[in-house]
Amino acid sequence: MSGPDFALTVNDLSVGFDHRDGHFNVIDGANLSLTCGRTLALVGESGCGKSLLTLALMGLIERPGRVTGGTLAFAGTSYNLGVQASLAPLRGVRAGMVFQEPMSALNPVFTVGAQIAENLDEHGLAQADGLRDLAVNWLRRVGLPDPQRAYAMYPHQLSGGMKQRVMIAMALAAEPQVLFADEPTTALDATVQGQILRLLRTLQRERNLAMLLVTHDLGLVRQYADEVAIMYAGQIVEVASVAALLSAPRHPYTQALLACRPGAGEPGAKLPTIAGAVPRPQNFVAGCRFAPRCAERLARCQHERPRWQAVAHQHGAACWLHDSTV
Repeated sequence: MSGPDFALTVNDLSVGFDHRDGHFNVIDGANLSLTCGRTLALVGESGCGKSLLTLALMGLIERPGRVTGGTLAFAGTSYNLGVQASLAPLRGVRAGMVFQEPMSALNPVFTVGAQIAENLDEHGLAQADGLRDLAVNWLRRVGLPDPQRAYAMYPHQLSGGMKQRVMIAMALAAEPQVLFADEPTTALDATVQGQILRLLRTLQRERNLAMLLVTHDLGLVRQYADEVAIMYAGQIVEVASVAALLSAPRHPYTQALLACRPGAGEPGAKLPTIAGAVPRPQNFVAGCRFAPRCAERLARCQHERPRWQAVAHQHGAACWLHDSTV
């Protein structure tokens, strides 16, 4: 996938872990493109590698994990994702991140204002005497009701929704072009969840941000995303526009996910489930990692990784069922 409007393109990203039983690639050859002004949702079950992927793109993978391959193209420059130190100039200034758990991401011993001001100072975005005013302005922009008072508050004094707004302010304070939002509404009630996502969409439109929204909630995808990438056990198995994927999913895993949504079947019918469980990395098969659970698998699925297939306009899937040579 490439094009003049792509803000960021990831090619063949792999992340592995060293284990006493050997080295296992948890993320295996992931390819993604983020478009200016649009949101790509990265969807999959818990533990499939979504958060790990975003950490790799920010250069934040820690031992025993390591990036074993892949490149990132950003604003005409290519970065080797295996050299994570090379990504340091991107963090904050070019790419921001809203972490999944704001309480653990915020430092409990500093006021939230001081933390935003430190971020601004780190990137040289204001003189020392202007840091407070700029930080307060960001707290105002993300909808804190009394930004002057909020500046002096500690994380434990804020509600979950307020902490998440602070995280958004910190992520966007350096005016990045790309935003990674990792489950930004975890543990928030439905009303606050909607407020946070509408805020992100408003700020995205103001700055023409490219956004990666990590989630497992297909309802949020329908409302707030433009494109969607489906991940299973560290492999990207399908990418399409939201409308195309929800109306005509082509990968068996995507089809199974959509069938499990509440309300997807007949009223009163038992909610379907996907047989089996996501395998542990040491049990990954050489081919399609969904093959052991797939009712439509072919003989080659277990042993040969499927080629990426264009199944419709701007709609691709990694599945042997759509290979013209089968």
